[in-house]
Amino acid sequence: MDMKKRIHLELRNRTPSDVRELVLDNCRSNEGKIEGLTAEFVNLEFLSLINVGLLSVSNLPQLGKLKKLELSDNRISGCLDVLAEKLPNLTHLNLSGNKLKDLSTLEPLKKLDHLKSLDLFNCEVTNLNDYRESVFRLLPQLTYLDGYDTEDREASDSDGEADGVDDDEDEDGEEEEDEDGEEEVFDEDDDEDEDDEEGSGEEEEEDCGQDGEDDDDDDDDDEEEEQGGKGEKRKREADDEDDDDDDEDD
Repeated sequence: MDMKKRIHLELRNRTPSDVRELVLDNCRSNEGKIEGLTAEFVNLEFLSLINVGLLSVSNLPQLGKLKKLELSDNRISGCLDVLAEKLPNLTHLNLSGNKLKDLSTLEPLKKLDHLKSLDLFNCEVTNLNDYRESVFRLLPQLTYLDGYDTEDREASDSDGEADGVDDDEDEDGEEEEDEDGEEEVFDEDDDEDEDDEEGSGEEEEEDCGQDGEDDDDDDDDDEEEEQGGKGEKRKREADDEDDDDDDEDD
């Protein structure tokens, strides 16, 4: 697939100004040049052109917001001036596997004031004596060369690699997953609390039932006592009447 068709496919019904990341790896360039990419991609931050047969980047459009550019495994041998002219905010540049042979081809990169990371793996220039020291001296703005700083400390993923622009989105997704997980834990606790409340309610009902039975027993006892008291009263009254009869006979 040629580069123009690939760009059209990658747009997915979006306008160029909506695109922040564009990956065109392994498509075919026309005569070793970039084609179909225009200055309409005003918000583009990440561009990958790995193994597309580029010989030059001379017709690269103005991309003021581009920060990361992947150009590895092409046949670029020089003419890097256009990078400083068209990509003023570039921070990460990967030129691994190209035809760069000497330090003079890298001199135009001095104008990239924000350039932080440069990769030149598998380029002939890496075979020069004091290669690393020479490049850091030529490009003092660099923090990492081929993934390591001047003291051979490896770059972190966020600093040394051109991963695209979706890192924040991934973190947000993880946070959302964590929040969902917490909510599930809370739901389980709520279920346990509800079970405890239901159990307590059943115990209370049982207690109420027992209290009701006790109250019925108490009522029966009271009735028996009242009936007993009435019987005694009637007996006393009968005895009094008998006494009165005896007195009259006397």
